[in-house]
Amino acid sequence: MFIGPVFTREMTTAPRREWTYIVRSVYAGLLLLLIVTAWLVVSGTQLITDTGDFARFGTMLFQFLAPVQLVLAVFFAAVIAAGTVGQEKERGTLTLLLMTRMTNSELVLGKLFAGLLNILSMLAVSIPIFTAMAMLGGVGYDQILQVMLVTLFSMLACGSLGSCVALRQEKTFQAIAVTILLIVLWIGLWESLPAAKPLSAVFSPWSAIVAASRPAADMTAPAAAVSGLMIPFLTACGSLVIFINLIAVLFVRNWNMKNGEARIKEEPKDGEAKPLSQTSGNHLPHFPCFRFQRSRTRHVWNNPVIWREMMTAAYGRRIWIIQFGFLAFFAMCFWTLHNIVAENTIVTAAQLAAPMVPLFLLSLVLVNAQAITSQTSEKDGGTFDLILASDITPKEYVFGKLGGVFYNMKWIVMFPLTLCGYLYWYEALDSMSLFFLLIGLIVLYAFAAMVGVYIGMQYDNTRTATATSLGIMFFLFVGIAACIWIMIAFSGSFETQLVPFSAFMVGGGIGLYVTLGARNPSSAIATASFSLPIAVFYVITSMLLGKYLLVFVVLCGAFGFTTAAMLIPSIAEFDVAAGRTTAD
Repeated sequence: MFIGPVFTREMTTAPRREWTYIVRSVYAGLLLLLIVTAWLVVSGTQLITDTGDFARFGTMLFQFLAPVQLVLAVFFAAVIAAGTVGQEKERGTLTLLLMTRMTNSELVLGKLFAGLLNILSMLAVSIPIFTAMAMLGGVGYDQILQVMLVTLFSMLACGSLGSCVALRQEKTFQAIAVTILLIVLWIGLWESLPAAKPLSAVFSPWSAIVAASRPAADMTAPAAAVSGLMIPFLTACGSLVIFINLIAVLFVRNWNMKNGEARIKEEPKDGEAKPLSQTSGNHLPHFPCFRFQRSRTRHVWNNPVIWREMMTAAYGRRIWIIQFGFLAFFAMCFWTLHNIVAENTIVTAAQLAAPMVPLFLLSLVLVNAQAITSQTSEKDGGTFDLILASDITPKEYVFGKLGGVFYNMKWIVMFPLTLCGYLYWYEALDSMSLFFLLIGLIVLYAFAAMVGVYIGMQYDNTRTATATSLGIMFFLFVGIAACIWIMIAFSGSFETQLVPFSAFMVGGGIGLYVTLGARNPSSAIATASFSLPIAVFYVITSMLLGKYLLVFVVLCGAFGFTTAAMLIPSIAEFDVAAGRTTAD
């Protein structure tokens, strides 16, 4: 094909994998489940009498599903594209690809579309479902076209960004984290700055999808509505896709071959005198692949795993880029929060949540991404088998990885906790609320780190492990919150809507159990899988109702139990968790 052999191979092998069909089926099933749940909520709490009621239901449902699909497509396209390239780097196969006769464009575009193949298929599966909503009324086919094109171009832009960053960065975690931060800053700046609001629908995917899903003022002129909304955004987004991929095509070999060429240039040619550092001293022989250096001896700790995580550049030497990007987003949230508490005498929980929740979610996602790559990088680099053959105990390995995660993410964790202290100092929070918030965040950070390590031990493929682990985080913190939005949008009563949502909770529990306990089933994992969605649902609803003590107790109990349910078998049944043997 015109993109190159990399994409051709993915197109040939993807239909042979069961995972391809499972992803499509699960995504289509989730969309249908959300539609059916929303209908059960409406029909159970409201009286449907005429076509106008159907039209209002279709409009609200369309305005809900379109942004949800955009968030999922953009996030997973960026993460999977970055993880696909990062996996090639960790395994050392990207250098082999650069040594072939493939052109730069074949390599860059081939890896990009090979990584986005499943996301593109999921978007194609959603087209019939969105088209069926037009039969309810209130939604035009021109609006569906707008939403699909906005989602497609946004997905291509974020996927191109993830692929380009991964080609530039040296480690998978750096690529994933930098990509996530750039996307958050990109959308956050256009959405938060008042001066940028008039142009947000042109440059921000979120504003574009909201405008695309809004009913047109003049439904008799769909062509004008489509061109007026889509052409500026699609032009800007398409130009960004071309620019990013052009940069990657021009510099892919320079980025990935420069270090190797530098090492070759350091070696003296035949007949040339060797540097003094190589000939003086004990007259040690010089080998091309080994250097004898006069340096201070580095003593390894009793736990070599955590020593390697903390004292070496195991995740690259540009970790400061991630810290700087998160600091920039933290400054945006802090400034917004400062203006809220300074301008209002009485500050409500909803006002505080607007800047704090995105900051907390971003920090949890980064901690989870660090935990995933801390494990998958061992498998991609071939060092995990060496660790299994050593005398390192399972406890040393698991706690070493968790300790390394929190050491490398110390600023990502400390900034949100410091923000809570600032609110207490400004008297926006009392001492009890501060205690609940700090302990609850610590429990969530421990859960995010443990999920990453646990999933990384079970899956050999970086792309699959990253998508699975971050999918769990999205389901728990975004998916359930989206379902509660349905409850608020269609009716204000919580009690009368629990029965329709029970199917969603049971389905989510089954999905969690299959994900967490497929290779290492246990009664604790089963209990945690089915209780965690219900607990998150109860936590969010109780928080909306102002019952913070119940929020604290349920959150710590549910997430603490789930963390222990993953931690204990990871240590006690390390061989099963690591994939060396199967459970009885």
